[in-house]
Amino acid sequence: MNIYVGNLPKSINEEAVRTAFSAYGEVTEVKLIKDKYTNELRGFGFVEMPSKSDALKAIESVNGSDLGGQSITVNEAKPRESRNQSFNRNRSW
Repeated sequence: MNIYVGNLPKSINEEAVRTAFSAYGEVTEVKLIKDKYTNELRGFGFVEMPSKSDALKAIESVNGSDLGGQSITVNEAKPRESRNQSFNRNRSW
């Protein structure tokens, strides 16, 4: 199950996020999102846990907790929507 983690401090690292979630089950991947121009963390990321029950337990327990001095937001990740969803490329002007 893919989990969204938001309001992360810019000083956090993948290992700290992995540790916070590993208390509730196996973590297969941690991906912290960086700005493509500055390479700084953007304040959110994703955690992948293979067990849905462990992931739901982690979401309930970690949401609102303090990580790196900030109260983090944790919920089930939603699929990314296409940025050009409303743009019709076949339209003739």
